[in-house]
Amino acid sequence: MRLGKWIAIIFLLSIFAFWVPVMATDQGVASTHDTEHGFTHGAEHAVAETGHGDVHPGSELHGHGDAGHGGHVNLGEVLKLWTCIPFACMLLSIALFPLLAPKFWHHHFGKVSAFWAACLAIPFLIAFKGVAVHEILHIILADYVPFIILLWALYTISGGILLKGTLRGTPIVNTIMILIGTVLASWMGTTGAAMLLIRPFLKANNYRKNRTFMVVFFIFLVANIGGSLTPLGDPPLFLGFLHGVDFFWTMKIMPHMLVTAGILLVVYFFLDTYHYKKEGLTSAPVEEGEKEPLKLVGTHNFIFLGGVVVSVLISGIVDWGEVNTLGIHRAVQDWARDGFLILMAILSLLTTSKRIHEDNDFSWFPIVEVAYLFIGIFITMVPCLLILKAGLKGEMGFLIAAVKEPMHYFWVTGTLSGFLDNAPTYLTFFNTALGAFYPGMPEAQAVPLLMTESSVYLKAISAGAVFFGSFSYIGNAPNFMVRSIAEEGGTPMPSFFGYILKYSLVFLFPTFVVVTLIFF
Repeated sequence: MRLGKWIAIIFLLSIFAFWVPVMATDQGVASTHDTEHGFTHGAEHAVAETGHGDVHPGSELHGHGDAGHGGHVNLGEVLKLWTCIPFACMLLSIALFPLLAPKFWHHHFGKVSAFWAACLAIPFLIAFKGVAVHEILHIILADYVPFIILLWALYTISGGILLKGTLRGTPIVNTIMILIGTVLASWMGTTGAAMLLIRPFLKANNYRKNRTFMVVFFIFLVANIGGSLTPLGDPPLFLGFLHGVDFFWTMKIMPHMLVTAGILLVVYFFLDTYHYKKEGLTSAPVEEGEKEPLKLVGTHNFIFLGGVVVSVLISGIVDWGEVNTLGIHRAVQDWARDGFLILMAILSLLTTSKRIHEDNDFSWFPIVEVAYLFIGIFITMVPCLLILKAGLKGEMGFLIAAVKEPMHYFWVTGTLSGFLDNAPTYLTFFNTALGAFYPGMPEAQAVPLLMTESSVYLKAISAGAVFFGSFSYIGNAPNFMVRSIAEEGGTPMPSFFGYILKYSLVFLFPTFVVVTLIFF
């Protein structure tokens, strides 16, 4: 009861602290914005709804929300940086609760996520009414729902593929497995490749004492950096594809990917070799009984994985119009894609034997954990994204104004991608570059020029968004899932800050510095 009282007190204080200044800001803005026409839905929101259009940071899209004063409000220009506090608290909860109160966190992480989401949503709705309803519904229907459906489908289908046989994780074997996953990631998505290989990878190394660093490098390469060569690999690149970037243009950042992946694979091999010898192992332990040859079981699930990849690709090519759902406009092909993904996953469950799932140690807990935590992340992230998308007119205008050189685009896009959704971050700086180099020019004409005359800037934005997704657990969708599967399988994983301090800053930061010196 004492804990419940403290939660109630914190909740009421947070609402009061957030609501009063927001209402004051809203009152002050009403008089200056009554003549404005619309509010920013965000660049990637427009893309998610229509798949088309020119949207630049700070631009205003016509909306019909009511801010409580009979006028329209550009929320990105109104909101202050401190409205991102619930998002920061959400991240701190993910970082600290598993360390300070692991039992509480294990049983109540969903409630913690709902708590911080409510701390943002309730005062946000009170202050901005219809506009706030639209923004929250939009991020749920246009961003969160397709996000979690894609993850669930890939998680379910890959859980029906089992690698059987005697495979032991020596440094060479582990490096080859991570290399294969890195190559696959660009063609079946970072989530698909990670979910396909993480269980065999863990099983091959179940006899090793120190497995934590192995999973971290798996996240670095398979769940992120490997997905940088095609729009199928990572959501930011898919958004670029929707905006006119050629499908195979992203192959131009292959040198950047090869350098990054090459450095990390070499570091991993020597690190694995060091721990292998430290554990007193000179060869993989011999299994009792006859050695079982390697074979894949449940291979029919590759058909469903192919269906997922094709449906995602087609949804970015066709245009079947729009449909209004609770006031949120989404492309018909996007809803069709989501429905097809659900169908693929259901067919996988129906056609895969329970024995395969049991042998694969398959459970629903990792995807449930991701679903509960990311709904809190998505909702509390709304003010951060709106401020960012307001461009020069928002509270982060100083940062966007400072982005001029290719290395600026790489590091600023990357840093924000490591802690926010890397898809809208990519699109924000994609449009920043279009506005900087080709102001007033239609997107259909500007994007080909950005791919040719100013290609170094687009390379910097693309590489930054994809590479830095590995910098934290929330930088990219599969990171948290890999962590959850690893922990469920008995591999201890670092905390949120432990991951950044012990691994990202030690291994990724110097690697990205090298990439900057060579390419940007």
